[in-house]
Amino acid sequence: MKCWIVTEGLAGTENQCLGVAESLGLSPEIKRIGLRQPWKAFSPFLGLECPGTFTGDALSPPWPDLVIASGRKAVAAARYIKRRSHGSAFTVFLQDPKTDPASFDLVAVPAHDGLRDPNVLVTSAAPNRLTSARLDGAREEWRPVFEKMNNPRIAVLVGGSSKAYAMDWQAVQNIADAVKKLEDRHCSVMLTMSRRTGAGNERLLRENLKDCNAWIWDGEEVNPYFGMLAWADAVLVTADSVSMISEAATIGKPVYILPMPGGNAKLDRFHRNLIDRGIVRMFEGDPEYYQYEPLNDAKLVAEAIRKAMNLPMAAK
Repeated sequence: MKCWIVTEGLAGTENQCLGVAESLGLSPEIKRIGLRQPWKAFSPFLGLECPGTFTGDALSPPWPDLVIASGRKAVAAARYIKRRSHGSAFTVFLQDPKTDPASFDLVAVPAHDGLRDPNVLVTSAAPNRLTSARLDGAREEWRPVFEKMNNPRIAVLVGGSSKAYAMDWQAVQNIADAVKKLEDRHCSVMLTMSRRTGAGNERLLRENLKDCNAWIWDGEEVNPYFGMLAWADAVLVTADSVSMISEAATIGKPVYILPMPGGNAKLDRFHRNLIDRGIVRMFEGDPEYYQYEPLNDAKLVAEAIRKAMNLPMAAK
């Protein structure tokens, strides 16, 4: 089956789409697109898409059997493909498209989004690419680095500023304090930062942790993100990142949220939903080791696509 992933090229949304495609056993073709004016200014509400609407990768026949799209600019692309293929392309949109969900065959949104409709599938969090096989591979790849650490190993995943949260001095201090508390409890700490952390915050965090034994990614070699998840006994994640919290909750290990200044009602609902279900906890300095049913939202979306397209179900 021919599958296209259509996004504006942001890693977070693209990885969500890839997670669903891989759960279907597909090797998709990735289309990264942009929009020309006036669609760029008025997407997703303008409509009237035509060949001149798009920049980036070509959207032209032969049309795919399945489109998995995500991101504001991809709304126009998914509608365009649906129309130009005369409805033969099954279109799936991940996240709230902020427009009529009936424009797509299936829309999947996390529970903290308010969108509900007959063709809307509600997931617990964000679909992702984590699988047992990927974690097993990462565990072997990073064995020379992390195997020698003493148990328990704690992965600390640091995000950065967003529309809702500020990665400021206080946030950096909170992270450093958390790492020091973990070391006081004889935990081995593995820490990685994202591009959103920012060079200044990264320097400040390293300065705060210079007397600690934490293993901190140098930002130059390959990011050990998956390796850290594979070797961790528990995970701490900054509150800003839905994707990192979702991935951590997919591996079935205790997940703790590190607070940051800011927030909004939507993200508060995201955190609260997972806390109420016993999947994540707020970090208060002393990690406990608890169990829960791991999330697998990519598989959930994939099975909904199989059912809607009347495809063979995956082997148990």
